[in-house]
Formats: sequence, structure tokens, C-alpha cells
Amino acid sequence: MIGESLTGPTSVNLKGPPQSGGPFRFTCNHRLMLHISEHITLQDWELKEQFMRASGPGGQNVNKVSSAVELRFEAARSPSLSDAVKARLKRISGRKWTKDGALILQCDETRHQSRNREIVRERLKEMILKALVTQKARIATRPTLASKRRRVAAKKHRAAIKAGRGRSTTSIDRKDD
Repeated sequence: MIGESLTGPTSVNLKGPPQSGGPFRFTCNHRLMLHISEHITLQDWELKEQFMRASGPGGQNVNKVSSAVELRFEAARSPSLSDAVKARLKRISGRKWTKDGALILQCDETRHQSRNREIVRERLKEMILKALVTQKARIATRPTLASKRRRVAAKKHRAAIKAGRGRSTTSIDRKDD
């Protein structure tokens, strides 16, 4: 993984012809199994990586090398995750979740494709680990009588302060004369 060159038309890790989106956009399914926890491992068919040219700074290199990574995780079809985890993952992912139930993550932070791959895979792992944690159900409670009285007393105190800010009726500026 690290040290492998996955860019350019001579790469041995390419699968199929370049995708639409430019001559340097490739799909790679080479060793994509991802270990999340001791009970969850994502299979290689659930993950699909695409490489494309990154935007932003990089000089002439940015136009030649496909260093940006787009990782597509088929979350809705994944047998590794329970339905509850999938629902929480969908809520966590927001706009990154597609209509067909895939989670799409992109990374073009560095100039190195291998580092971008590591970053995007780590993001996916963090999202899934976050979705594994069930939130504690909130138990609705009523405010105590003492807290209600304190709140009303504080409001009355603030109202009295603000009422004292008005113009005085015994002002010298009166023009009633």
C-alpha cells in the first residue's frame, strides 16, 4: 500500500478503462479489505476507490498525477453492519450518503495518493466506529419547584433593573411650562 505507485496509465493496480471525468480517473479494488474492529471487517466488494486529479496548489504536478481519492462504501448492502448501525451511519454521514445507500468520501489534502488513501480510509473507519456507539436515551425530567421560583425571581429582578432605566418624570428638560 505505502510505496506503491497507483497513478498513470502503466499502473498494475488498475481495473478496467478510465472512468469518465478525465483521462486520469481510475478505479482500483486492490486489497481494499478494511478492518474496523475485532468483529467488523469490510470486504473488498463493499469498497471502491477512484483516483482523480486534485484541485488546488501543486504546480505542474497537479495536472499530471491522479492524487485525489474518492472512496465509495456500499453501506446499505453491507452484511458487516446491522440495520441500527446503518441508520446511525446514514444520520452521521449527511450529504455524503447517496440515494442508493452508498457512502462517498473524498480526500485531496496531500499531493501523495497513498497518503490520501490512508486519510480517507481512516475517516471511514472513524465514522463507522462513531455509528457503533448507541446514544443513551434521554429521560425527560420536570424542573423542580425551587428552580421555577429562582427563574421567576431572576426575571423580576432583571425587569426591575430595566424599568429603572426609563426617563424620570421630574426631569429639568420638561417642556410643560
